[in-house]
Amino acid sequence: MLRDQDVHGIAVNIAARVMALCKSGDVIVSRTVKDLVAGSGIVFEAFGTPPLKGIEDDRQLYRVTA
Repeated sequence: MLRDQDVHGIAVNIAARVMALCKSGDVIVSRTVKDLVAGSGIVFEAFGTPPLKGIEDDRQLYRVTA
């Protein structure tokens, strides 16, 4: 959602929390992103379900490896 020239919403909140888990060079994505790129040849490894501040549900995350 765009409000006052800024984006808001659950997707933005989740993205910010996932970004905060990344170290230099990491690409970490949710299961949703992994599913959307199925068949692309991108390789993932399980990253786990770390707690995401302000997000109630567990989210399976993955690290891009190739």
